Order: sequence, then structure tokens, then C-alpha cells
Amino acid sequence: MITTLLDGNRRFVTDVFARERDYFADLAKMQRPTVLWIGCSDSRVPVNTITQTRAGEIFVHRNVANIVATNDWNLSAVLEFSINHLQIPDIVVCGHYGCGGIAAMDETSHDDRYIPIWLNNAYKAKERVDEKLAGLHMEIDSEHRMKLIVEENVRLQLEHLQEYPFVRSAMQEEKLSIHGWVYDMSTGDIRVLQKNTVACRD
Repeated sequence: MITTLLDGNRRFVTDVFARERDYFADLAKMQRPTVLWIGCSDSRVPVNTITQTRAGEIFVHRNVANIVATNDWNLSAVLEFSINHLQIPDIVVCGHYGCGGIAAMDETSHDDRYIPIWLNNAYKAKERVDEKLAGLHMEIDSEHRMKLIVEENVRLQLEHLQEYPFVRSAMQEEKLSIHGWVYDMSTGDIRVLQKNTVACRD
């Protein structure tokens, strides 16, 4: 696979880079993305492919289960750079059906040490869905339940996003909107779940 990657890069240089040399020369001087994408690390959800965007158009942060953790210094730096320096006006949190990270919240592994700790940041989504189903006395199949948890996790991460003071300030000043999406691998479609243009009240 490593050889495949290097071969692919050579084709990129010959077939794409050479043809669009001026575009990439401009990109090398400065990036001007207009969206920050917070998505899942899943290899089946390639951002530029599913949105048909070019290099330089989307600023991307990916992790297991598209989580916004307020104690994640990596994401904190990405957010700060996006808002304070790139002045990005839109943030998308995009989950996807069939997410292995979300499914892992139902599993017990004695070998994994870090995954369960990380998924604590999404656990409330599972609790909300299960509590709602119990309250409605509803029984649904596991696939449908997982889809509901994926969707609720996106909503939860939008809440986490607004715990950052500089995110809330940018939203209150109408400089930033945040969006919750879900990608369906079976159809290729992106479903819009939520859009927030004003920060949620405490």
C-alpha cells in the first residue's frame, strides 16, 4: 500500500499538479478555506470526495466518532486558528451512519485502553437515545437505534463546540455558524440535521 500511495502521488504530480500549477502556486502562498470540517477518521468518509471540493477549500479535523472534546488541545488549536486567524465563517460537524466508534460504546473490550476514554465524550448521546426510547416504550432494531445515536452524537458535539468561549463569541457576533450533518454511506447523501447561527443559552 505504501508503494501505491507513492505511485498515486507521482500520478497526481503529472496529471493534476502540472495542469493546475497556478492554482497550487497560489495555495502555497496562502490558504483561504471557508469551512472547518470536524468529521470522523473513518476511511470511508473522505471529505473532499463526498463534497466534491478542491484542495484549499476545507480546513479539516478528523477523529474517532467526530467528537468535540473541550480537553482536546489538538482540536482547541484547530478551532482557535480557524476562527481567530482564518476567520472561517462556518463549522460543520459531520457524523456518518455505520460509525464504528459509536458502535463501540455498546461493546466491552479488555484490550482497548484509550478508545473507551475517548468515547466518554459521546456517551451522553447513547444515554439520551436509550432514555427516550424507554420513555416511549419503543423497541427498534439495532441498526435504527445506532442511526439515532449517530444523529444525537452530532447534536451533542455541537453543544460541546459552544462550550468554547471564543466559539460562542463569534456566533453571538454573527461571524460564525455551526452545522450538524450526517453522511449516509449507503446512498452517498449528506443529511442536514441542525444549523445554529446564535449560541445556545446557558
